[in-house]
Amino acid sequence: MKNLRYLAVTTGLFIAGPALAANDSIEARLNALEQRLQQAELRATQAEKRAAAAERQAQRLEQRTEHAERQAQRLEQRTEHAERQARSLELRTEHAERQARSLEQRTAHVEQQSTQLAKRSSAVQEDATPPAAGLQLTHFSDLKLYGDVEFNLDGASRSGQLTSLKTRDNKNWKPGDHERWDINGRILVGLDGYRRNPDGRFSGFRVQPLADMSGKMNLDDAAFFFGKEQDWQAKVGRFEAYDMFPLNQDTFIEYSGNTANDLYADGFGYIYMMKEGRGRSSSGGNLMLSKYAGDWYFELNTLVEDGTSLFQENSYHGNTLENKKNVAYLRPVIAWKKDRFSAALAMESNVVNNAYGYQNARGQWVDQSKRNGYGMTLSWNSLADDAENGIVANLSTAYLDAAGEQDFSAGANVLWRRFELGYIYAHNNIKEFSTDGMTAQIDNPLSEPGRYDIHTIHASYQIPNVMNMPNFNLYLGAYASMLEADADNKIANGDNDKRYGLRARFKYFF
Repeated sequence: MKNLRYLAVTTGLFIAGPALAANDSIEARLNALEQRLQQAELRATQAEKRAAAAERQAQRLEQRTEHAERQAQRLEQRTEHAERQARSLELRTEHAERQARSLEQRTAHVEQQSTQLAKRSSAVQEDATPPAAGLQLTHFSDLKLYGDVEFNLDGASRSGQLTSLKTRDNKNWKPGDHERWDINGRILVGLDGYRRNPDGRFSGFRVQPLADMSGKMNLDDAAFFFGKEQDWQAKVGRFEAYDMFPLNQDTFIEYSGNTANDLYADGFGYIYMMKEGRGRSSSGGNLMLSKYAGDWYFELNTLVEDGTSLFQENSYHGNTLENKKNVAYLRPVIAWKKDRFSAALAMESNVVNNAYGYQNARGQWVDQSKRNGYGMTLSWNSLADDAENGIVANLSTAYLDAAGEQDFSAGANVLWRRFELGYIYAHNNIKEFSTDGMTAQIDNPLSEPGRYDIHTIHASYQIPNVMNMPNFNLYLGAYASMLEADADNKIANGDNDKRYGLRARFKYFF
């Protein structure tokens, strides 16, 4: 019996064990499900809160939208009101302009009557009334008095020329065979008058007398001009047209010839610079028309003068010239400028045939007045952007096709921080000239003594505000040149092929 009880107990334990284990597993799962339910309820609560917040934000956005729409309606109403006011102002302005024109007409009529009365009164009181004292100015809206002083201390090598005869302020100076030291210069006093209408039309004048150290009075510019600002202009008188061979801050190039007014000496080489028809002639005047069109500039200068004044002692190619009629140079220029860069093309040509020449041995007339020049110049200028470190650079070429000769010139120069350096190359092919009075050394009869090259280097430096005085500057300049020809083509002698010089220039503007 006792064994049977043990057996029953053991069997019961085997049966009840798994049941108890299954019970524990179900309770654990129920606990896990309860936790998940609680988490789900928490997330639902949070989602409800977020939904409520989103609904509140949507309500605020809707309110702001309604407010913005009301503001837009008010702005539209104000805009319509402003437009009505603008139309009203336009009508009032038109009415005021009509009244102003009427007043101008009435004023002109009154001024005319006043002028007539003043003339009648002046005629009656002419003998009894003393003249009024003081300076009386006319109706020019801008009258300017100015000037500059320019004096030079020069030292140069042999003053016989390679190129031109006279390029100095003292026009009486003549070349020689020795070194030259001198002081020269001039004082310029200028007077400009300018009058401008409200529509941009203008007129004016310029006169610039010169007093040089030789005790003589000369004249720089004397011109009258009129036109429309930034559009067109007409100019007549004595002046210089567009510079087609700019030398930058040049101070001293002793003989930089330009065959203008007694600067060409027969048989010597020179540097052609597109200046024959530019102006400031000693025997004629200019008439120039110019026009602006956006970035483009057009110019036509006409110079009428005695053509023989171009040559020293009226001698050219070994013959004394006879002037029959004045020449007329036409000098058209087309220029383009954009920001810092500019470019220009030009030509100059005498359009009068048989203006001057000579009679040959058979009594036939030989025309020497054919002169056609062509030029181009390119420039870069950044001084307006940076006055201290800006750069001005020029590259120029010029070609002359004249009776009995052809000449080519090219030059480049750069200015930076008040220091300028430049180089000029010139090639002359002068087929006819007289060697009378020269020590010509021509060993080869087939050689051409008029063919040679000229190399010139020039430099200058500006010292500004001397003694802390504005507009008082000192320029230090120098140049060196050499003429190259074949060994059997010497025009004079080897010692006469080099030139150099130094200058100190005092410049004061007032």
